[in-house]
Amino acid sequence: MTSSFLLSGIPGLEHMHIWISIPLCFMYLVSILGNCTILFIIKTEPSLHEPMYLFLSMLALTDLGMSLCTLPTVLGIFWVGARDIGHDACFAQLFFIHCLSFLESSVLLSMAFDRFVAICRPLHYASILTNTVISRIGLASLGRSAALIFPLPFMLKRFPYCGSPVLSHSYCLHQEVMKLACADIKANSIYGMFVIVSTVGVDSLLILFSYALILRTVLSIASRAERLKALNTCVSHICAVLLFYMPMIGLSVIHRFGKKAPHLVQVVMGFVYLLFPPVMNPIVYSVKTKQIRDRVTHALCY
Repeated sequence: MTSSFLLSGIPGLEHMHIWISIPLCFMYLVSILGNCTILFIIKTEPSLHEPMYLFLSMLALTDLGMSLCTLPTVLGIFWVGARDIGHDACFAQLFFIHCLSFLESSVLLSMAFDRFVAICRPLHYASILTNTVISRIGLASLGRSAALIFPLPFMLKRFPYCGSPVLSHSYCLHQEVMKLACADIKANSIYGMFVIVSTVGVDSLLILFSYALILRTVLSIASRAERLKALNTCVSHICAVLLFYMPMIGLSVIHRFGKKAPHLVQVVMGFVYLLFPPVMNPIVYSVKTKQIRDRVTHALCY
């Protein structure tokens, strides 16, 4: 029986962990500073107190939380080789990782709804997406994610762990931890699939449906310039959707079907899934959103 798990860095490159930690630290720094900057600009700029930017602040908060909940274990391994993590700490970490991940999926769906209303129902935009409605959407998204993930730590806690305690990543994931149990994990596997389908699966389909309606509306606009202007407001959100769903799908496929894939591929995909969205989202929105770009440029110049 084991009382802790062993997290992993990059196999075969343990002697270079201290050097690998440099780009990792840089990415964490960009993620934390970038998302904090987005939040600060939206809070201090009255013209940005609109639905689109309020949803963007939810996305930044989610990305910030994701970075902060994995930073201690990742840098602990690459700086000082601290691989041990107790069961309870591991279960707590995977709860926050999965909860924030599914929350981000909900926020991206909310942002798709925002774009749908703005383009397809522009005259009713302000009356549909009031501050009260936005608050309720945020609370509902958080409640759904927390309620679905809440049983997972308790389902894992009831298992004995008597085999190899080594995990593939520098942080804990449900699909990895359950495979180390010396017991029947069928219930965990079925529930995990149900959670993925009912969150990421449903959200991705609704996002696609929203953009199908948006595209139909845009194509009905007579002016080419107006069509491009309407589509341009969606570019940042489309990038955020791709940055989130592609690494998640890739990591899920590798964990479930890529048993013969090199271990290094799993590790790299794990870091892409973990760090790419929180790092790139602030950059994408800073480049593509004029108000945020102007504020960042002004701050850097003065």
